[in-house]
Amino acid sequence: MNFKIILGVLALAVIAIWAFAFQVDQRQKVIKVQFGEIKDATLEPGLHFRIPVVHKVRRNDGRILTLDVPPTEFPTSEKKYVKVDFYAKWRIEDVERYFIATGGQELRANQRLELILVDGLKNEFGKRTIQEVVSGERSEIMDVIQVQSNEDAKNFGIRVVDVRVSKIDLPDDVSDSVFNRMRAERDRVAKDFRARGKEQAEVIRARADKERTVILANAYKEAEKIRGEGDARSAQIYADAYLLNEEFYSFTRSLKAYINTFSGNNDFLIMQPDSDFFRYFKKSVQD
Repeated sequence: MNFKIILGVLALAVIAIWAFAFQVDQRQKVIKVQFGEIKDATLEPGLHFRIPVVHKVRRNDGRILTLDVPPTEFPTSEKKYVKVDFYAKWRIEDVERYFIATGGQELRANQRLELILVDGLKNEFGKRTIQEVVSGERSEIMDVIQVQSNEDAKNFGIRVVDVRVSKIDLPDDVSDSVFNRMRAERDRVAKDFRARGKEQAEVIRARADKERTVILANAYKEAEKIRGEGDARSAQIYADAYLLNEEFYSFTRSLKAYINTFSGNNDFLIMQPDSDFFRYFKKSVQD
């Protein structure tokens, strides 16, 4: 009997603890509410107690959360739109203020934060050109937005940890316009390079033709000079040979003429037998 009583007491104790006690996880921001009014917003991780029915425990995620905003179009200073895909990292800084402003609903907090970010980005993009927002000043824009959004988010107990643009796209009509302008610019540059190349080719070709003409002229001049010197030397040799023995010189020249004249099997001449051409056929050199 005593054992049953002990078990009953233990059961009642467990039920009482379960009903009156609650645990706060270190990953959570927890508040205790009494009839809709915040009773305690400073609950640290660990075991705490409440009065059932009177007190309610509202738990919120105390970790860093992500707000991923759908792609949104913003006008630039050129009155052209860019499609921006961005996200923000945030966490609950003041759980009491967060509960009052959002009712502890993460969805409502995301909606309010999104409005702040969209309004801030719209102002910053409106001050800059497409070129500046796409390449040059994206980091600067994010820093400004983070500071500004933190100021506004304090009103509902949120701290913005980071804001980042993941992608910036141009609308289809703007993309086509930019693409056509880039293609026209590339075509212009290509034509300029071709014109310069053609001009340079003409200069090189003219220089090569000039050098070729000069080389051929010099070569012809040198060849004629050498040929003239050779002819002069040959004439001198013939003259010297003639002076040494005129008859022998005439005889060897006639032999050479005979060889050249009758080199083929079918060669023949029609001449007078007493022609001077055949004079060495009639007499010897000694005669």
